Amino acid sequence: MLFNSIEFALFLPIVFILYWFICHRNLKIQNILLVVASYIFYGWWDWTFLFLIIFSSFVDYFVGIGFSKTENQKNRNLLLLISVTVNLGLLFYFKYFNFFIESFTEAFTFFGHSISSQRLNIILPVGISFYTFQTLSYSIDVYKHKLEPTKNLGAFLAYVSFFPQLVAGPIERATNLLPQFYEKRKFEYSKAVDGCRQILWGLFKKIVIADNCAMHANDIFNNFQDYNSSTLILGTVFFAFQIYGDFSGYSDIAIGTARLFGFNLMQNFSFPYFSRDIAEFWRRWHISLSTWFRDYLYIPLGGSKGSLLSKIRNVFIIFIVSGFWHGANWTYIIWGALNACYFLPIFLLNKNRKNLSFSKSNSLLNYSTDLVKIAFTFSLTCFAWIFFRAENLNHALQYIAGIFSTSLIEKPTVLPYKLICITIIFIYIEWITKSKEHVLQNLQDKISAPLRFVIYSLLIYSIIILSEGEQEFIYFQF
Repeated sequence: MLFNSIEFALFLPIVFILYWFICHRNLKIQNILLVVASYIFYGWWDWTFLFLIIFSSFVDYFVGIGFSKTENQKNRNLLLLISVTVNLGLLFYFKYFNFFIESFTEAFTFFGHSISSQRLNIILPVGISFYTFQTLSYSIDVYKHKLEPTKNLGAFLAYVSFFPQLVAGPIERATNLLPQFYEKRKFEYSKAVDGCRQILWGLFKKIVIADNCAMHANDIFNNFQDYNSSTLILGTVFFAFQIYGDFSGYSDIAIGTARLFGFNLMQNFSFPYFSRDIAEFWRRWHISLSTWFRDYLYIPLGGSKGSLLSKIRNVFIIFIVSGFWHGANWTYIIWGALNACYFLPIFLLNKNRKNLSFSKSNSLLNYSTDLVKIAFTFSLTCFAWIFFRAENLNHALQYIAGIFSTSLIEKPTVLPYKLICITIIFIYIEWITKSKEHVLQNLQDKISAPLRFVIYSLLIYSIIILSEGEQEFIYFQF
């Protein structure tokens, strides 16, 4: 079920009414309702894949029960191995099996040996990368005694399948989200209103920005041979705003929807395109995944401790694995490795923690310097996005070759002025509100009710008028 669909527009108020008006007296029933609603939400695509999320949930639930019954290290190691093997095994099969078979075949062909392989018609279950990491983090945290194992099956099933963030995150830790299912929720009007505002802004980013940028980005990337260099650059910028509007828009809708039901999810995007270096970008982009890899992979590998070679190794591992998490394609691995190359100089010079917050200086020199740094970081990010967007390595390299051609100084052959103006206004609005968690947060504190009504009306009007129909979210494929 898509957040930007008629079905969800009907589904959400029905669940909301049942949750707060029918089931509000009993916490256990509320949790069961959320489980049922979440399974309906997920099964809307394909009911056959529900067994995967249910199976994964029960495996980690009983692994947690097992942890509660033993302190024997060998037994605990075995239980953790079961959780890791089941979760990553399912992920590997559905997401990476064909990739490794094809790569194995191509490697033998390269060395002059021809072998045949059978590609399986494996359909990737929506959201498997997200809920797999969510259940896996529970088992790891319980194993490390960071979290008490739960015996509340309803709360655990609701935690794993919670529909607002089930399909594309944020990837919530059990330490943050699971305890919220134990506590009786009380409806808070101000919290619900803020949730509605964040949903509205998320829909604007998805429908007005992302979907309209996608129309031009797809055309330019799919037909790059027909366009000059400046148009290819514009196509890359369109894709940058497509993926940002699409994914951060989803996160806004997810976080806002969770607030309607009394839950707090972690912030997943914090205005990443205003970053002044790549390290800051990765602190602001897909925060739930970046911190997941940091805590469950980078730090266990040794993190920033140890020899210079081990530090470099750990940086490359974390970025390449992050790229591979996105999909079974060499383009994602190159994208990850490229970001590692961007990050390493800052890391080795110990400047990766320099820009931890947005500058509050009003100095014209500092302001100008920050803008130059932001533009440079955005340019590096856009270049890496070419590999992320390309169908394969050959497509990416040909696209890049087209950029660095003699037509660089020519005027772009595609110039959608209306979309460019809307995007510039969008950038300005995000810039002046970058200290907030989302653009419309606490709008009532500075703006009168009539003006707020005008703002909401303009946003809704633009969403309706500029809609490109029900377009899937990019991260559904991951």
